[in-house]
Amino acid sequence: MVADKIKKFNSIPLSVLDLSPINEGSNATQSFKNSAELAQHAEKLGFNRYWFAEHHNMPGIGSSATSVLIGHIAGVTKRIRVGSGGIMLPNHAPLVIAEQFGTLESIYPGRIDLGLGRAPGSDQATAYALRRTLQSTGDDFPEQLAELQAYFEPDRSARVRAFPGEGLDIPIWLLGSSGFSAQLAAQKGLPFSFASHFAPAYTLQALQLYHQNFKPSKFLKEPYAMLGINVIAAETDEKAQWLATSQQLQFLGITTGMPSQLRPPVDNINEYWSPQQQASIKQTLDPRTTIVGSPETVKRKLESFIQETRANELIINTQVYSHEERMRSYSIIADMMD
Repeated sequence: MVADKIKKFNSIPLSVLDLSPINEGSNATQSFKNSAELAQHAEKLGFNRYWFAEHHNMPGIGSSATSVLIGHIAGVTKRIRVGSGGIMLPNHAPLVIAEQFGTLESIYPGRIDLGLGRAPGSDQATAYALRRTLQSTGDDFPEQLAELQAYFEPDRSARVRAFPGEGLDIPIWLLGSSGFSAQLAAQKGLPFSFASHFAPAYTLQALQLYHQNFKPSKFLKEPYAMLGINVIAAETDEKAQWLATSQQLQFLGITTGMPSQLRPPVDNINEYWSPQQQASIKQTLDPRTTIVGSPETVKRKLESFIQETRANELIINTQVYSHEERMRSYSIIADMMD
């Protein structure tokens, strides 16, 4: 049975960020089946949104064709909002994104979110393969955003118009891991989502920039900030820490330039990384924004993070090898929601 209302934790909604992980020994077909099942599960548990992130040239992440996957998941759910966390706009022509999300909104009215980032979501060679030019470095992101927004505005005099897209009310979010998008979201009066799950050191600075510079708009009267965090919850701290080694191995592969499919957990992670690599990865997977543990541990750390940041919403990434344990982690979190 679908939850009849959005459940909350400490008075704020919780959402799901899915990279559609491709496990070692598995494939994208199974990954997408897992995402569909998890989205239905999250909807029943009362989560607010289900977002996919655009990444490329990464064998362990299946969400590269983000718009296609959003349509698939929206089709197997009924109420939960589905969107991008995010579409990396420099990789695309704004008109194409307007048409794609105009199509999604037309099929699933009132349920589609368009989160936008300015990073490539890939390395330089992959960015070139996507764009066929490297002239767009992200510096022109404000102009790209303005062009995209214009396609959603009715304008009979425009030489180029987005059909479907024009006249549709699709919430646009700006995503960031630094202060750039925080300030742009504030100037535009748009909701803002910060990638605390891999850029924890800049979280409070970005939030301060967003709140201090926010200008009310027709889209949003007051600032609204959603923060991304990693959460791995299990019956005990020890089990959760063991499950978390899969994510640590994934970051180790990225750090060493050898990304791989998501690997099973290991009993002794210290056999796999050097002290320097461990320090670097643990700086990225900061314990404040990568919360790993038993229900009691997770609840305490979530409460502390919300109190520190005053976030309006949290979006949770749970990167574990076992699909069943991933589902279970979200169930544990849902049990904490009112």
